[in-house]
Amino acid sequence: MKGLKKIALVTAIAAAPFAANAELQAMNDMAMGNVTGQAGVTIELETQVSIGQFKYTDTNGGGTNEIGGGSFTVNNIDLGGAGLITGAAPIFDTNGDGTPDLAATQLLDDLSIDIDIAADGDAVISVHTISGLPIDFGLTADSMMLEGTDSTTLVSGLKAWGMLAKLDIRVDTEDAATNLGGTGDGSLNIDTAFTVNNMEFDVPFLALGIKGMSITGAGNNFDYNGDGTVDTPDVELGLDPTNPEQAKKLGVATKFAQVNLDVYKGNGFGASTATDALRIDINDIVMDVNVGQVLIGGTNIGTVALDNLHVQNTRLAVYGH
Repeated sequence: MKGLKKIALVTAIAAAPFAANAELQAMNDMAMGNVTGQAGVTIELETQVSIGQFKYTDTNGGGTNEIGGGSFTVNNIDLGGAGLITGAAPIFDTNGDGTPDLAATQLLDDLSIDIDIAADGDAVISVHTISGLPIDFGLTADSMMLEGTDSTTLVSGLKAWGMLAKLDIRVDTEDAATNLGGTGDGSLNIDTAFTVNNMEFDVPFLALGIKGMSITGAGNNFDYNGDGTVDTPDVELGLDPTNPEQAKKLGVATKFAQVNLDVYKGNGFGASTATDALRIDINDIVMDVNVGQVLIGGTNIGTVALDNLHVQNTRLAVYGH
């Protein structure tokens, strides 16, 4: 449909890095102008998903000294809104007065998906908010285990919730990475911006616990344009903070972790003879990571902070053996 109004994402979020119990703040002006849509399909979604067990079993070749036959399992997975973890506690400041006044639900909701097919055949998929508030999500999993003739619990008590500001997916009919070893059959580009406001989990076989972990944008002290100097983000990104639409983009770029990657069919690296591998090119990952508590044997030994974590020029080739 043409002329669809898209309510802009609200990105005035409490200053990064978030503390473990960070509060999100929405801008007063929840609808910052109209954006003209293209002909295509829009799907609005609300859902809650439970999975009793995800299980991957390694192929058992049966040969002498071959490794295989064991399984990796994730048990009792719940995916929904942040309310799965935050309950009735308000997390959104809808009127911009600095006090959260709106709680999240247990549903993954307030979510709209636009699907368009470009003239060259590319599928263009955009996931965005309906209301103007960031899309909240929550995830829990009881345990992650290695299972075979014996078993080990790798992770237990995983709980995480956060916000999604942007998720753009493009299925490109031309392989953007042919010169890097792609086969030219096409590629998948994922460009997303998100936060994890609070995560906790235990690693029983190491007597390790993590609490109050957050993942956010790099904030105001990152070299966004790569010129070797750090200026204010509006100068770095060439955006006018007095313009509502550009202020929104500035907020997404600085407050939310950024991930951009390409996925395609390709070959192995260097002298590798692998073909038809799953190739993943990490174009950019920019984020801050903070851990409020690191516990060893149940005792808090301190905090961890990774400021301006930037991953680039990174490629993976995944294949069976």
